[in-house]
Amino acid sequence: MNRQDIELLYRYDRWANDLVFGCASKLTDEQFKRDLQSSHRSVRDTLAHIVAAEWIWVKRWLGTSPKSLFDPADFPDIASLSAKLKEVETEQIQFIATLTDESLAGSLAYTNTKGERWEYPLGHMMQHLVNHSSYHRGQVTTMLRQLGGEAASVDLLYFFDAKA
Repeated sequence: MNRQDIELLYRYDRWANDLVFGCASKLTDEQFKRDLQSSHRSVRDTLAHIVAAEWIWVKRWLGTSPKSLFDPADFPDIASLSAKLKEVETEQIQFIATLTDESLAGSLAYTNTKGERWEYPLGHMMQHLVNHSSYHRGQVTTMLRQLGGEAASVDLLYFFDAKA
């Protein structure tokens, strides 16, 4: 994994998040918060989980290990979640600008929210986060369809096509 690959993955991640958040913005407040019996209950809660995970990982890469993720209730609407996501994405972009191929290959330790210490190559952690967000965007897609809403196609090849 090199810096160009990471830059590409994170451009894709931002593109995909933007599309999914755009679809979610068309839901009513009730639909946005409706408990759909998913792993993170609602569209709001799942999007909040995506944002929280993106936040906690960038903090870990910067040398801190937050003790918890965000409470979805702190985000009453899509606008508040979108604003937080933009802050996190700005921090990611700034961090990625500092990377080298060597730093991506180097190991980085952190402590998870359970107090357990883990260590992985930075590049693997960064790949993991994009994969994690993709997984949860897929859950949001299912929820949007259950709610009768519009869902975006956010496969990586669609990103390449959109950039052509």
